[in-house]
Amino acid sequence: MSDQPTLRQAALDYHEYPKPGKLEIRATKPMANGRDLARAYSPGVAEACLEIKEDATNASRFTARGNLVAVVSNGTAVLGLGNIGALASKPVMEGKAVLFKKFASIDCFDIEVDESDPEKLADIVCALEPTFGAINLEDIKAPDCFIVEKLCRERMNIPVFHDDQHGTAIVVGAAATNALHVADKKFEDIKIVSTGGGAAGIACLNMLLKMGVKRENVWLCDIHGLVYEGREIDMNPVKSEFAQASDKRTLDDVIHDADLFLGLSGPGVLTQEHVAKMAKRPIIFALANPTPEILPDLAREVAPDAIIATGRSDFPNQVNNVLCFPFIFRGALDVGATTINDEMELACIDGIAALARATTSAEAAAAYQGEQLTFGADYLIPKPFDPRLVGIVSSAVARAAMQTGVATRPIDDLEAYKIKLDGSVFKSALLMRPVFEAARAKARRIVFAEGEEERVLRAAQAMIEETTETPILIGRPEVIEARIERAGLNLRLGENFELVNPENDPRYRDYWETYHKLMCRRGVSPDIARAVMRTNSTAIGAVMVHRDEADSMICGTFGEFRWHLNYITQVLGRDGLHPVGALSMMILEDGPLFIADTHVHVYPTPQQLAETAVAAARHVRRFGVTPKIAFCSQSQFGNQGEGSGNRLREAIAILDAQEHDICYEGEMNVDSALDAELRARQLPDNRMEGAANVLIFGHADAASGVRNILKMKGGGLEVGPILMGMGNRAHIVSPSITARGLLNMSAVAGTPVTHYG
Repeated sequence: MSDQPTLRQAALDYHEYPKPGKLEIRATKPMANGRDLARAYSPGVAEACLEIKEDATNASRFTARGNLVAVVSNGTAVLGLGNIGALASKPVMEGKAVLFKKFASIDCFDIEVDESDPEKLADIVCALEPTFGAINLEDIKAPDCFIVEKLCRERMNIPVFHDDQHGTAIVVGAAATNALHVADKKFEDIKIVSTGGGAAGIACLNMLLKMGVKRENVWLCDIHGLVYEGREIDMNPVKSEFAQASDKRTLDDVIHDADLFLGLSGPGVLTQEHVAKMAKRPIIFALANPTPEILPDLAREVAPDAIIATGRSDFPNQVNNVLCFPFIFRGALDVGATTINDEMELACIDGIAALARATTSAEAAAAYQGEQLTFGADYLIPKPFDPRLVGIVSSAVARAAMQTGVATRPIDDLEAYKIKLDGSVFKSALLMRPVFEAARAKARRIVFAEGEEERVLRAAQAMIEETTETPILIGRPEVIEARIERAGLNLRLGENFELVNPENDPRYRDYWETYHKLMCRRGVSPDIARAVMRTNSTAIGAVMVHRDEADSMICGTFGEFRWHLNYITQVLGRDGLHPVGALSMMILEDGPLFIADTHVHVYPTPQQLAETAVAAARHVRRFGVTPKIAFCSQSQFGNQGEGSGNRLREAIAILDAQEHDICYEGEMNVDSALDAELRARQLPDNRMEGAANVLIFGHADAASGVRNILKMKGGGLEVGPILMGMGNRAHIVSPSITARGLLNMSAVAGTPVTHYG
């Protein structure tokens, strides 16, 4: 039984519930009282209007225009559906707007226009210029789309981009770049046969010409056969540019020795007989949707070495415009580009192609579990959910816009711009920047106790690429090597990482003897020491740090926190080091919030609470944040005599008796800690200004509960837990940690600290 009815209903339900459509408008500024109203509208809005009247570029300062794109269509050529009209195209255009927001944080209005005359449609689009920072033309039939785009580009001073043409051409260009790399061929040498003379097909061919393909080597076919000189049926100026002076008339006549087949036509156009006539190692881009010109399995039956791309997500190498349009618009908007030119499009191609040749990101691997994401014939272009696209591609586009003089708001520091873009995807990027910079100042060796775990391997790869640290992995070499190969990583034993094999390591005797010497008066016999050093990777890592064979260790990707803590304390808890507390940085929409103690002390004493506050302040400063510490309890400034309030008050008294340059206050409720006005009503002369950014609790259950609620329901991203008090020599992460989280923790571990750190 087909599941088509089920899929159809699921799609309809997706669009209808819980509210119709895929978009809504939300205010970005408060509207809670009369003062807000006076600023947002009359009379305050007049000030912004006057600034824009004085200088039009101020529109990007005082309105959303600089981050606002219009998706405009008349519905005359909707992908896979044809001329369905403007109204019926609205779900597609709403979907395009959602993709802009999802992948590049660009706001978007979809505008469906019931106008089939291309010149009148261009007039309408041009009249929209005061509203938008850029225009995305979509699903307009050829040759009308060429006319509309040409007129709009000539008359408008903002980017106008027909995605069906140029977006497809850019992604095809990136896929072709890497396909030729795999096939060991060059643009200037290849013969191309293309089917489909529509907007996308023509744009792709023009792009390939810009990349070095010779026009005489391009053979364009459409439903009427070869486009040749003198042909009169179904011709137009853009198609005529590819007319060949030839007596050949059919696809079968011209496919012989073709290196690249480019299909943007319809199902079944390319046959196995055609493929058999192509050159060795043929490249087949069968991009018709939903059914390609030839199915990959059929092509490989006659050409097993064929390199194949389609427009479908259920085959490798999906040519998907979402790899391009969000990021080229992001870069163009951010520099105030007046157009999107050839150089910007080529920069986009280079960025996409280079990213596919790089190591796959952990986030993309998680989004596409089970797929092979290693550069090669089945991985020519990145996946849409690769979070590195926005930083790499948009910054390349911005650079090209600046170099070609079309940027009205040039960016002074492109590297900082790229970091900012990465920060829009990796929520931890900006806050982690000072930690990474400090970590780069000194090369440290970080040992991972669970070295066979794929998240650890991906974190180790990222460490090599982004830091000066050396990863050391504890695990069986055959398992680690197999998983490195499966994940397509560039980890090389002895070159960029070290290995400890618990089953057979030449240092085994040194390790168990060290562990026995440390623990012999605590009931550990030589036999037990030998067994621990064969089976317990946390203990092995701790011994390595103790022996100065590693600077810090990270464990905890599986197992219980206190189990790991026991062995860390046994080996490393000496010379004044002892576990003070666990600190988690929760990255929220409005900034970071630090939570302690989440793991170490279930029911901390006043002295332990005071130590936690001092240690937390030290670590918070590592992130470039000035700590404001609130001791949180059910009790509010002494209004309860039982519970954790007493211990918290004693902790504050301990701190008051010492000399510290940290701001702390309490005991108080969490809402008072985060709301300065509420806190002032409770205690007008309290010693904290603004919201607290560090919350210390008198019970681990409370701290852990707040941490997990923020992580699971509050959209918070955790960096941590950071084990305080151990001189940064060991950290125990949570089993839910991601590869990116492990990279962040490696940077934390990569910075030497002393005392309570």
